[in-house]
Amino acid sequence: MRKFFGYILSPLVIITFFLALLIFQPIQWFCYKVFGYAAHKRSVDILNLCLLRTVYLAGNTVVFTNKQNLPIGRPIIFLANHQSMFDIPPLIYYLRKYHAKFISKIELTKGIPSISFNLKYGGGANIDRKDSRQSISEIIKLATKMKEANWSAVIFPEGTRSKDGKVKSFQVGGIATMLKKCPNALLVPIAINNTWKITQYGYYPLYSFTRMTWDVLEPIEPNGQPMEDLVKEAEDRIKAYLHQI
Repeated sequence: MRKFFGYILSPLVIITFFLALLIFQPIQWFCYKVFGYAAHKRSVDILNLCLLRTVYLAGNTVVFTNKQNLPIGRPIIFLANHQSMFDIPPLIYYLRKYHAKFISKIELTKGIPSISFNLKYGGGANIDRKDSRQSISEIIKLATKMKEANWSAVIFPEGTRSKDGKVKSFQVGGIATMLKKCPNALLVPIAINNTWKITQYGYYPLYSFTRMTWDVLEPIEPNGQPMEDLVKEAEDRIKAYLHQI
């Protein structure tokens, strides 16, 4: 039945989603070119609030829970499992006060209204997966900015999306590079659940009437511990919260 309603309601979500991207493209450009980073970031925050609300048109809900007392003036590396493109707008919006930046594929910096512009000028790292030297350089630039401006970063350590919601093994590389350059960063796991269901049939139909959740879990202090242990702890906490252990 939810799939049936998805056929009816998906066009509303898809049209509204891309309309928001088209509307905010010139808004972002104007904010960035005329007023600079702060205004541009504000426009991106509002854009992502609009994007996350589009899923409500198919009866879906977004529940973001952060009961942790996270520091504002300290860099944070958020480690989240990855299930769908719908993971991202709530992360950008609800983590906005932490200036959370993403590590993205360089291919996404071209051809996508609003998204490509933000990736180019928003301060994240755009990596070429075929060029390891370029990738490391981009991550180091982001980590340096985190250290200087107390920004944060969101990383999906699985590397690819999970199509069935099962958390894959976390990769250490990018996190190790960031912590080496920004050793005072705090590690914070985020457990994402049910966003994979929305796109289990692709982008048409989108699954409907699903409760999607984002839960910020207890922070992990690096304290010089081995990187493999830190990343494994974050992975295990997410799996345990999602009842996958």
